[in-house]
Parts: sequence; structure tokens; C-alpha cells
Amino acid sequence: MGQELTKSDVEKIQAEIDHRKLVLRPQITKEIAEATAQGDRSENFEYYAAKKANRENNGRINYLERVLRFARIIDDSSKDDEVGLNNTVTLYFEEDDEEETYRIVTSIRGNSIHGLISNESPIGRAIMGHKVGDRCTVRMENGISYDVIIRNIENTGESADDQIKAY
Repeated sequence: MGQELTKSDVEKIQAEIDHRKLVLRPQITKEIAEATAQGDRSENFEYYAAKKANRENNGRINYLERVLRFARIIDDSSKDDEVGLNNTVTLYFEEDDEEETYRIVTSIRGNSIHGLISNESPIGRAIMGHKVGDRCTVRMENGISYDVIIRNIENTGESADDQIKAY
């Protein structure tokens, strides 16, 4: 089963594929040709660097195309008063007496360091569809669980600087 993606995710992935095929690939091919023209390849660092860049670019293209081929497109709309995709949510962690703010995104865009929490993560699954004031139990795979209280929900929508990070 493929990853869950929104229409916006699909558009961003396709834009990256197009950029890699139409801009990066010709540029890398030119670098390979220039390095090859220098002669002896046995000690030609530029040649090996260009070939490595070509492999990485082609690998990324193949990966993204595979993601799109098997993706399941989901709706990112939600009610204004419920936690849904692309909402920024402030949670109160009772045990730690702390508040943290996260944005709920699809798994391909998840990046906890930047506060982007996947809807498929334990926290994401626990709070999806809940409202401000709800106490939700977050269940971890190892059997540990803890409670969070939803303090605030903001419908932030899509940001122009959102990037797909999945490789």
C-alpha cells in the first residue's frame, strides 16, 4: 500500500521530478561529457563526481515516480473546529506540564525537528478529528501511552515554502 498524499503533495513531487528531468539531468550529462573529454578517467575526480550526481539524481527520480505510482490521494479538508491535515495544533502535555505546537502533515512531509508531525504518527493518529479541549491518549508501538490536551487549532493552509523531504 502506498503513502497517503494530498493533491498539493502530488503537485510538489511532480514539480521536483520535472525539475530533475528537465534541468538537472541535462546539466549533469553536460558535466559528464566535459569530464570525459579530459581524457584518462582512472584519476578523474570530476568524472566520478558527475557520475555519482547522475546516479543520485536518477535514484531520486525513480523513488519519487514510485511514490506517485503507489500513492493514495486523500482529502486535506477538515472542519474548522477539528484537527485535520495542514492544521497547526497546540498541545498540552500533562505529565511534563508543557505546551508544544505542531503542524499536521502527510507522512512524506513529516519532519519533527521543524514541528511537522505526520498524520500517521502516534500523536497525529491520536488527535486527528478531535476538538479544542479534548483529551487524547497517544499510544506508542511499545505499549507506552500518555495524554495530551488540545489547546488550540489553527487552519494554516498551504505555505509556499513547504517542501517534500522524503528520501
